[in-house]
Amino acid sequence: MILKASERANPKDLARHLMNARDNEHVELHELRGFVADDLDGAFQEAHAISRGTRCTNFLFSLSLSPPQDEDMPPEVFEAAIEDIEAKLGLEDQPRAVVFHEKEGRRHAHAVWSRIDAESMTAINLPHFKRKLNDIARDLYLQHGWEMPDGFKQGRTRDPLTYTIEEYQQAKRAGRDPKQIKALMQDAWKGSDSKATFQSALRDQGFFLAQGDRRGFVALDYRGEVYSLSRTTGAKAKDLKARLGDPKALPTVDEQKRWLSERMTKQVKSYVASFEERHRRSGLALEFQRKEMVDRHRHARSGLKSRQQERWQAEERKRAERLPRGVKGLWSWVTGKTKKIRLQNELETLKAQERDRAERHAIVQKQLSERRGLQKKIVKQRDRSHAEVAELNRDVAHYMMMGGKAPIEITRKFERETQRLRTKERSREKTRERPRGPDLDMN
Repeated sequence: MILKASERANPKDLARHLMNARDNEHVELHELRGFVADDLDGAFQEAHAISRGTRCTNFLFSLSLSPPQDEDMPPEVFEAAIEDIEAKLGLEDQPRAVVFHEKEGRRHAHAVWSRIDAESMTAINLPHFKRKLNDIARDLYLQHGWEMPDGFKQGRTRDPLTYTIEEYQQAKRAGRDPKQIKALMQDAWKGSDSKATFQSALRDQGFFLAQGDRRGFVALDYRGEVYSLSRTTGAKAKDLKARLGDPKALPTVDEQKRWLSERMTKQVKSYVASFEERHRRSGLALEFQRKEMVDRHRHARSGLKSRQQERWQAEERKRAERLPRGVKGLWSWVTGKTKKIRLQNELETLKAQERDRAERHAIVQKQLSERRGLQKKIVKQRDRSHAEVAELNRDVAHYMMMGGKAPIEITRKFERETQRLRTKERSREKTRERPRGPDLDMN
């Protein structure tokens, strides 16, 4: 299980993020402990109010727990891990919130603690919490028999294709996979031994070398997206300079963008527009299926929740009716019968809670299994789309480098896409211009 944590403030932003049902398919507030409020925003505002009596600014400790992709973990496993973590970090009995998220067929949890000890009005210190969490995470992989990531197997080994949220968003704008971009850049770097060979390798993949404003060397695609070479290749600044020379010898980002803009002919623009329209449409069917499935799953969970609440209220009434009142109640208490009834009620309550929890977990498991089946189709379509976008980048870059005189196969590809776009536009215009029938007055 991957564990990521941080000390933080901004309670309103954190509550909004954790209860965000737009970017997550399912959100469940699983637990609130030690707070008066019964909602997440109110709970975090309580923690903020208490922290005002101290000097602590990052008064919350936020943790995410992400199990392997296809593991169906019941809530008890998450709860046990959270209990272990708070014991080892010294957060026992601190106010705590637990939220479950589901997205793309994957279920993970978030736990947030208040760091403020209300009795001493001091912040609980969390020294070396990242190292401690790594040790706990490694133990969880061993305990459950999960395939352990290379980073845990080999200590400091880090995935060279790991990307930041900014790199993910940039790749998303370009319709590409951030790991694919890094892999291409790293292959180009490893396969070159000079500025000329590296520049040629980049152009073969649809990227152009330029001088960055602050980052020394950067690469641009035909859209003008700027990629830091130190981040994407993993090379150090001194190694980049040793192989590529003085960055001032390269065109600046603005100069490179102007050069790209000058070579974006009408034919290239038409080709790109047709390509992007086709790709947008190719994902609509699966996106419709996903939304329909999410709505159906939400409705099923809401129905289960309502049925469980009604059943729980009926069972509570039944248990309450067992306890005699008045004189009979007094006699029952004297004879010890009341104690037996209370014990029976407590056992039934516990069993009812376990039953309801098992029912909720069963429906979550069933829905996750269905969602993962659809996700495989989505990933397959996405991979195909990323491969086609990479090919588009290469074709457009080649066309630009040749000054509009690209090889005949690329030119023909552009012409076919342009013709396809024109045909669609003419079809839409005919539909819009089609005369409507006369209005018939039925009076």
